[in-house]
Amino acid sequence: MTARILVVDDQEGIRWLLSKLLEDAGYAVSTAADGQEALDAAAKQPPDLVLMDVRMPRLDGMTALERLRQNDPHLPVIMITAYGQVPDAVQAMKLGAADYLLKPFHNEKVLLAIRRVLERVALVAEIRGLRVQLESAAGLGEVMGTSQEIQQVFVQVQQVARTGFTVILQGETGTGKELVARAIHQQSDRRDRPFLAVDCGAVPEGLIESQLFGHERGAFTGADARRQGDFELASGGTLFLDEVSNLPVAIQAKLLRVLQERQIRRVGGRQFIGVDPRILAATNVDLQEEVRGGRFRQDLFHRLNEFIIVIPPLRGRRQDILVLARVFLEQARMELKKHIQGISEEAGKLLQEYVWPGNVRELKNVIRRAALLCAHTIDPEHLVALGQTASLPGSIPAFEESLEHGLSLKQITRQALAGVERQVVERALRLTRGNRRQAARLLGIDEKTLRTKVRGLGFRFRESPPDVGS
Repeated sequence: MTARILVVDDQEGIRWLLSKLLEDAGYAVSTAADGQEALDAAAKQPPDLVLMDVRMPRLDGMTALERLRQNDPHLPVIMITAYGQVPDAVQAMKLGAADYLLKPFHNEKVLLAIRRVLERVALVAEIRGLRVQLESAAGLGEVMGTSQEIQQVFVQVQQVARTGFTVILQGETGTGKELVARAIHQQSDRRDRPFLAVDCGAVPEGLIESQLFGHERGAFTGADARRQGDFELASGGTLFLDEVSNLPVAIQAKLLRVLQERQIRRVGGRQFIGVDPRILAATNVDLQEEVRGGRFRQDLFHRLNEFIIVIPPLRGRRQDILVLARVFLEQARMELKKHIQGISEEAGKLLQEYVWPGNVRELKNVIRRAALLCAHTIDPEHLVALGQTASLPGSIPAFEESLEHGLSLKQITRQALAGVERQVVERALRLTRGNRRQAARLLGIDEKTLRTKVRGLGFRFRESPPDVGS
């Protein structure tokens, strides 16, 4: 890839000579006549290297060097100073300059200095990238596990991270979709730019457009000032759209247009603004099923579905349960400042038999609570969270009947939890007289997740009409 070099000098002749020299050497060159022009040019199109004179009017090279380094600490700057002004060169190196050249200079020395600095920068960037990959993989391993299924997720993260692909992360609630999204960002070329996460199910329908695209002052009641949306704030970085299936269909159409045109228009605004965030979208439902059901636009699905990573539920990778439980126990030890020896064998068996509907997030909460309750070792009686749902009447199949049919403890537990989930959903709907929005709020889930569960559990529940006069 051709390196972009910004040449900054107040003398037009020197700018022309350096531009010609560098262009003949194969570099892309832009120029600025002083430090302020250099700052403006770097803000519009960040260069790979700056070649800048020290003594200039309006804004001198030393001040411009400091500001350029503040905006981008990794930007290499080679300073040019007249022979006999070596103290300037020394001061420039202290301020972070990558190298300096003395006037008058030979063309070969200029090209050699630039080549050396660019090679050094590339090497440092490669080392930094490798370090980030190692730290990211280790971090994921700590909070997601080390099973073969999760190792496959790590491989997919490494495959897609350095590309510009839009990625769909599909998995149940609590499986760690945002953790995977952050790992992709940290291993990408955008790692030094913002990572923004927006929960599409948590933002009220009337505000989601403003949240994503921003608004102008006076666009609606309460819009007292201009606000940048998430697409603008994440431009150059990564925008993580969590639970993207919850977006209203009208917003889905606008999102598709933004992804195609790479520009947005704020609510109440007329001007189109160019944006360049990388999109990572997460969902806890099958988007293809949502498309078939008419709840998600097919064209948006195909635009997002450049690469998909399916994150398996915790019950599908039981090898990770005790590994993660011990990691979370160590975190709880530090938080609570307690000396806890570990997890007993009996408690470990219970943890492995449980189906973990809340996945890794639920496991972390269970261990944290158990650590608070226990004295020295986590025993079955400290895993009270696992028994709370089982206390509902009629939630466990008749024990003798289950044994007669040769069911294992695991199978009995699965049947019990399926029955419990059905009862909880039914009760929430009855309490809210079939109002799914209120029931979802009561259960702490979004409305689309509730709809999926109702459909999966195989029963229909009509919303009751409101009372007369209510």
